Amino acid sequence: MRRGSPRLLKEYVTMHRQNKDLCDVIIIGSGPAGLSAAIYASRAGLSTLLFTGKVIGGQAATTDRIENYPGFPEGIAGLELTRLMREQAERFGAQVIVDEVTGVDLSVHPFKVNTSSEEYSAKALIIATGASPRKLGVPGEEEFIGRGVSFCATCDGFFYQDKTVIVVGGGNSAIEEALFLTKFASRVYIVHRRDRLRADDILQRRAKRNEKIEFVWNSVVTEILGDTKLTGVRLKNVKTGEEATLAADGVFVYIGNVPNTQLFAGQIELDERSYIVTDAKQRTSINGVFAAGDVQERVLQQVVTACGTGAKAAMEAEKFIAELEGRAYPERT
Repeated sequence: MRRGSPRLLKEYVTMHRQNKDLCDVIIIGSGPAGLSAAIYASRAGLSTLLFTGKVIGGQAATTDRIENYPGFPEGIAGLELTRLMREQAERFGAQVIVDEVTGVDLSVHPFKVNTSSEEYSAKALIIATGASPRKLGVPGEEEFIGRGVSFCATCDGFFYQDKTVIVVGGGNSAIEEALFLTKFASRVYIVHRRDRLRADDILQRRAKRNEKIEFVWNSVVTEILGDTKLTGVRLKNVKTGEEATLAADGVFVYIGNVPNTQLFAGQIELDERSYIVTDAKQRTSINGVFAAGDVQERVLQQVVTACGTGAKAAMEAEKFIAELEGRAYPERT
């Protein structure tokens, strides 16, 4: 599966050690996967740079409350959890750089990473760029993004005090955010294409008990309506074909994610859905490049799984660098 293995020549290693601008590991992405990788890599004594991207903490940081991460029986705000992870990584020596990576070159080693202002190089690279919310792809959506269409209730819920909002989706994220929106909105409609939810039972029970929430089953949004401001949506019943309009002040979309792999297209193996292909050790098709978190996880996109893959990626990067430099890899427990 992997290609491009560097030659383990003495002169090659010596050249790398003399390059003061070269770091051991660069991590792209600051969600739970990237931050976990930074904790493990820096704790192992590797010089570690982490580029945060646009949102520090990734999607986890925009989650109002995370209740299924071990060790927090009362739950914890996503922003607080990722803040603690960042502090932990920095305590071990990781350098967190608030910047966005604009390009990478995986055809050379050391790998080249470019930001808007500088070029960096690294012996190993960990891709933890996560995934972005999938859009509806219907008329009116693009026009109203930021003006009534949102993908983050934690970010924008406050603006809908005593207003009516629509949440599109039926998974955990949709129901969690719908419940959060009831803190502000007077009415929350949950529009789902099926007649039952995919969310965990505990979330379903909470939503169905909440007097502010109303379900619109077997329906999809076909258009976002409005002129100077959003006024509602056009719906289509998937069973009867019947169309209707539903008035609302805001629409929050939670219908899945799209992996953030645009930077790596054509350089690394992706699957049919554009997720990075990895093996059980988080190795990609290029030797020395690893991937962790939602950018490669197609089944269970959760904080706890992201952390585990981030840790594995860092330990495999440590092993790769040890082999590259002709050192024995320390066995860890």
